[in-house]
Amino acid sequence: MKAIMIQGTASDVGKSVLCTALCRILVNDGYQVAPFKSQNMALNSYITKDGGEIGRAQGVQAEAAKIDATTDMNPILLKPTGNMVSEVILHGKRFADMDAVSYRENFVEQVMPEVRKSLRRLEAQYDVLVLEGAGSPAEINLKNRDIANMRMAHETDAAVILVADIERGGVFASLVGTLMLLDDEERARVKGIVINKFRGMKELLVSGIDWLEEYTGIQVLGVIPYFDVQIEAEDSMALSSLRLKKSQHEEFDIDVAVIRFPMISNFTDFDPLLGEPDVGVRFVSSLKELKNPDVIILPGTKNTIDDYLWLQETGLAQEILQRARRGKKIIGICGGYQMLGESIVNQQTVENGGRTYSTLGLLPIETVLIGENQTTQIKGTNYAGQEMKGFVFHLGCSTPTQPIQSFICLEDGRQDGVYTEQVIGTYLHGIFQNRSFTREYFNQIRVGKDLEEVSSEIQSDYERREQAYEMLDYHVRKHLNMDKIYELLDESM
Repeated sequence: MKAIMIQGTASDVGKSVLCTALCRILVNDGYQVAPFKSQNMALNSYITKDGGEIGRAQGVQAEAAKIDATTDMNPILLKPTGNMVSEVILHGKRFADMDAVSYRENFVEQVMPEVRKSLRRLEAQYDVLVLEGAGSPAEINLKNRDIANMRMAHETDAAVILVADIERGGVFASLVGTLMLLDDEERARVKGIVINKFRGMKELLVSGIDWLEEYTGIQVLGVIPYFDVQIEAEDSMALSSLRLKKSQHEEFDIDVAVIRFPMISNFTDFDPLLGEPDVGVRFVSSLKELKNPDVIILPGTKNTIDDYLWLQETGLAQEILQRARRGKKIIGICGGYQMLGESIVNQQTVENGGRTYSTLGLLPIETVLIGENQTTQIKGTNYAGQEMKGFVFHLGCSTPTQPIQSFICLEDGRQDGVYTEQVIGTYLHGIFQNRSFTREYFNQIRVGKDLEEVSSEIQSDYERREQAYEMLDYHVRKHLNMDKIYELLDESM
């Protein structure tokens, strides 16, 4: 099997996006290609067709490769729950909660056979594997238990491309420092360097690139200019860069405030809003930042109870209630939906078993947190007769305390969520990717503000995503030495 691996000098340097680009480039060039990341730590999940949970990045990369995502593409997903503990997802299903020490000292070696099985299954189906590393391969305190970087390169005999983010500053130091901290065998695997997120004149980099190539003996395969392609991010670090998509100093006709919970998950639910005309999206975590938005969204969270207590401690809970009394629109998704109800009963742990928390009371529901996570892709029809699709993964069950208008009637006849003209609650992730619903929802707000409605003729989410992948192919292919990439792939066989 041909394999190539993208590793980075740090998190959020662009590894995921570059892997996505390579998946689309290779499939467009006639290869059957699959993504792979042995171990992922993220709160942005992707639900496969069979209900498995993997990192969002591998789901996106599979889409770019024009294949269905499977749990083999990300056999281990770690979802931080706080206090140095993560929920371990193995082959798409919850395995256990583990602290960092127990995971690294006891679990990593035990799980390697499962990782190898995933690799063998992918090897049997695809021509090329595009592997993504995690963080940096040069974390010397973690290297002996690191199964996401060089160990996977050795397992697959993959050539490694090292990526650095020039926006951070110190790009040459980060590249040289990373290479210096690798041992000889690891360093020999690094066959190319990519400088990412470049802004400015490439000519000004030439002398630095010449020095870097001479000093390291490794070829720079590309300088990729910053490109605001609409590819979903995985790491919450990317939230800080959303200001690059829409200026925070620009005035928008419609102001949307998304509560940035400490354990926010699947913030990519809001990516489609960045392309909605005259809509500004802000992630807020304090009273000062909240201001007076037209819409307040409570997103998904990995820890509903702790994040609701945080909402109270910050004073945001009371302010959300005040805004609701003034008629502002409120939307809750997954954990945020649960917070909009009257109460949450936590029956997950012995210490807190049966403890009831009074919540915002904006929707007539009660939630009990018990049992296993529910993970599945879903389809249905909303209150207005529009088709809705997306995925759910949540803990617990929400029950109405009085007759309600459900948000969605699912294909199997079950009901999801609650709809009122002012408040919407739902377990559906990907709600705004249903573009007709999104356009109509914001057109209603436009009418209420005496603004002109925007045409309902819109690009579907599938068309938008396909366009983004093709634009990414064009952009990266233009600035990356693909002849060298194919040469490295041939050598990896």
